[in-house]
Amino acid sequence: MVDVSSVVYVLLPPSESKEPGGRHTTSPGFFDEALDASRAKVRDALATLLSQASSDEVSKVLKVRGALLERALHATRQLVERRAPVMPAWQRYSGVVWSHLDPGSLKDRQRRRILVPSGLYGLSSATDLISDYRLTMKVALPGLGNVASFWRPTLADVLEQMEGGRFVNLLPQEHHGAIDHREGLASRVIDVTFRRAGGDGVAGHDAKAVKGIVARRILDEGIDAIDGLRWGSWRGRIREGHYEVRDTSRR
Repeated sequence: MVDVSSVVYVLLPPSESKEPGGRHTTSPGFFDEALDASRAKVRDALATLLSQASSDEVSKVLKVRGALLERALHATRQLVERRAPVMPAWQRYSGVVWSHLDPGSLKDRQRRRILVPSGLYGLSSATDLISDYRLTMKVALPGLGNVASFWRPTLADVLEQMEGGRFVNLLPQEHHGAIDHREGLASRVIDVTFRRAGGDGVAGHDAKAVKGIVARRILDEGIDAIDGLRWGSWRGRIREGHYEVRDTSRR
């Protein structure tokens, strides 16, 4: 069982699907002071990519083609020129996990407990203002190298400095691997395992959807609310101190 006297944050992945647009406004973000210098290095690397790489190379890094590439190029140019419109992360991200979380019906104090690792920002609260962007943790940028490796020690430093915080890990490997789970931090991370009935890991629409459902339950009721969770064919339980959500359907 988790110590309820500490603040429990939820580590949630960003989504590739994002709402376009936003406003040209500024408001301090939760991690701006700690991460601004690192974020500037990522923007500089993106600027180098746009100026020196071929169209095919840019497409591979941004992982889009066609109309989506045009949107990504436009957004990236705005970003590196520091003129990108922004909106709160909980409004920007629109993928399956986030739609099932239903962040619009959360209170702001709950949204601030959602922490999102990303290739562009490193780490953001769901209330922080972010731009439209395309950048995963799995790519390499000129002068920066692998994005996950670049962020790994910095993100661990930032999380370690959040004294009294515990972090529920709902991240896929791409984002989980971007955080150095050193000894001092690992003891504060609560892993939730998602499995099929046969014991294998899960992927796909329903696995993402239930992750949003689990995140919502934690924010509303606490981490131990996973025990007894029922959503479709998914069942949650605490077993020997481990948190698990299992798909019980037969495939």
